[in-house]
Amino acid sequence: MRLEQNVAAPIFNQKDIFGRMIDLETYRKKRVFIGFFRHAGCPFCNIRVHTLSKKHAELKALGLEMIFFFESPENLLLKSIFHKEVSPIPLISDPKKIIYSQYGVENSGYKSAVSHLSSFVQTAFKARKLDVPMHMMAAGESISTMPAEFLIDYDLQVKKVHYADSLNDRLGVDILTAFAKDGSISK
Repeated sequence: MRLEQNVAAPIFNQKDIFGRMIDLETYRKKRVFIGFFRHAGCPFCNIRVHTLSKKHAELKALGLEMIFFFESPENLLLKSIFHKEVSPIPLISDPKKIIYSQYGVENSGYKSAVSHLSSFVQTAFKARKLDVPMHMMAAGESISTMPAEFLIDYDLQVKKVHYADSLNDRLGVDILTAFAKDGSISK
């Protein structure tokens, strides 16, 4: 079931791949971006992680924390130098998709297939140019997982939900920047 705006964010207390306990309750007095990604080899997701990692210091200075989720097992993420370099951003492995389910993250073979057919080649070239991981899924990972992004305001209130319609469909960095500055949400 999809989350709505202006509701309490589902609480989680999970260990990230770096061994840190990430308790959403401790973010109550902060603004937070929570991103749900597909598998460790997904070029669509890894380009997004690359982009957000490069903006991390700037957004954090404005008051925005980030937490990333991947459906890949922890050991697979830890094999990847790219994913290990995401730190200090918490990166949580959720192969059973427990938190994905709490946040209503969608599975759609249709949307995934259309994205692959319409934009995989361009995305693969961009991924190669940026030197981000791109490889087939491992056991247990799903081709149908669709990305989702959430902006959580003070007191853990969901202020913006974004369930992707395609694998490249993400919140604009300008939206994240505005939210980080003053909590404003643009359309």
